[in-house]
Amino acid sequence: MPTVEKYLKPDVIRQIARLDLRAQFIVKGFFQGLHASPYHGFSVEFSEHRKYTQGDNPQDIDWLVYAKTDKYYIKKFEAETNITGYLVMDLSQSMGYTYRQDVTKFDYAICLAAALCYLMVHQQDPVGLVTFDQKIRASVPPKSKRTHIGTVLSTLANLRPTGETDIAASLTQLDAMLKHRSLVMLFSDLLAEPQPAIQSLRRLRHAGHDVILFHILDEAEVRFPFEGVAEFEDPETHEALDPVDATGIRADYLAEVNDFREMFRRECFQSGIDYVPLDTSMQFDRALVEYLVMRRARA
Repeated sequence: MPTVEKYLKPDVIRQIARLDLRAQFIVKGFFQGLHASPYHGFSVEFSEHRKYTQGDNPQDIDWLVYAKTDKYYIKKFEAETNITGYLVMDLSQSMGYTYRQDVTKFDYAICLAAALCYLMVHQQDPVGLVTFDQKIRASVPPKSKRTHIGTVLSTLANLRPTGETDIAASLTQLDAMLKHRSLVMLFSDLLAEPQPAIQSLRRLRHAGHDVILFHILDEAEVRFPFEGVAEFEDPETHEALDPVDATGIRADYLAEVNDFREMFRRECFQSGIDYVPLDTSMQFDRALVEYLVMRRARA
């Protein structure tokens, strides 16, 4: 599906200057892809229907949908569909890293968050925005009006990754802010002490919130394409590190990264949190499908 892939590739998205057009481009490609994929059923259910099950009133069956799909669907009631979502953005300096100078982790996260904002408002779901580094820096209250897309996207477009981060403290703050059960969508590279971050994620989940963790790394952080003697720096403090033999440490480094991601995957699974490992070379559809799965599970 070359046409669909075009809409979802980060290097193509990078060529579009405006964030609202980027988001629309991604969403358009995503829905085109759904119609030609095993997830086709989502495109109906996601919109405004759910499958007919025993006990439902047959009078609620949407016969127009039946004529198109040969399956029984009923209209969802508003109470079944509405969920308040929060896009939670990590502003740490490390999110601004890129190896090939194509798409930074932050660019990737911003585009993904913008697309999810479109999807949620399309569903008439209230969506808000929270930004943090060492603490929560700003928040946009959740709303479901279409005009709210412009508010969220303009805020996203003006964000810049700066300074160090404290994921655990910021998520603890967020937990105290949320008064009702919500869907928390966290975008971060998770380059911090893992255990405090995991504990704060657990607290959010135990408080009744659904959580999707989009773990975004640069493609170079995942593949380690470096060779020979290389010099690196701390991604948040820019402190120069001692030169290392990149070729010699490559296998150990890749094993560490794999263990790092696997630890978060395992901990999230045990806590009922959706964990979505991504890197900046990956198409956006994988993350959006994960959102759909969570969204449908809430219906």
